[in-house]
Amino acid sequence: MTEPEESPVHGPETDAGPARRPRRFDRGRLLIGVLCAVLGFAVTAEVRSNDRTTKFATARQDELVGILGDLSQRSERLRGDIRDLENTKSGLERDTQGQTAVEDARRRAATYGMLAGTLPAAGPGIQFTIDDPRGRLRAEDLLDALEELRDAGAEVIQVDDVRVGVSTYFADAASGGVVADGRILTRPYRFLVIGDPHTLVTALGIPGGVLQTLRNSGARGSVAQEQRIVIRAIRSP
Repeated sequence: MTEPEESPVHGPETDAGPARRPRRFDRGRLLIGVLCAVLGFAVTAEVRSNDRTTKFATARQDELVGILGDLSQRSERLRGDIRDLENTKSGLERDTQGQTAVEDARRRAATYGMLAGTLPAAGPGIQFTIDDPRGRLRAEDLLDALEELRDAGAEVIQVDDVRVGVSTYFADAASGGVVADGRILTRPYRFLVIGDPHTLVTALGIPGGVLQTLRNSGARGSVAQEQRIVIRAIRSP
């Protein structure tokens, strides 16, 4: 005699149908999600990196050589600053009468006076002239040029008759043109800049730099290297 076949066991039923079993935590799906997130982050980082290096990837060989030379000049200038500071430190350590400290203080006072714009200055540099015959340039264009010169190591700058300082500003004049520190600038705009001439010229001429931006705006920039630039405009202390 055979026993009756047992019917499968079902959970309790409700009016809405059979109850659902709880889902198990799928580790495989979680792992796939994490990998996708990491891959997306890597792709985004790569795209941003490509965007930043586009201008270098499309630059000509002579332009890349110029950029490399500019970086080498800046690196050499920083190494020179380190050597000067080390020499000053050694002199102060050997000094017993305080004379070295006095001379160093005088040198620093003169340097800070030139940087602050309260003293005249002279040295090698460039004359940077911006010709804007149509009057299309705005304050932000001159500010971009100024910032590029500062990034390239410009030590002292004069724009027309205005000595540039840490608080110097450019603004669009209501009647047209550009105002610097409250003074209306005349066209063509002339920058007198003290600093390493080669580095300054290279910085202005890099792909996508100041000179190219000026050409795109209908203006023209010309640069002349000089062994001695004299800046006489000063700022009130």
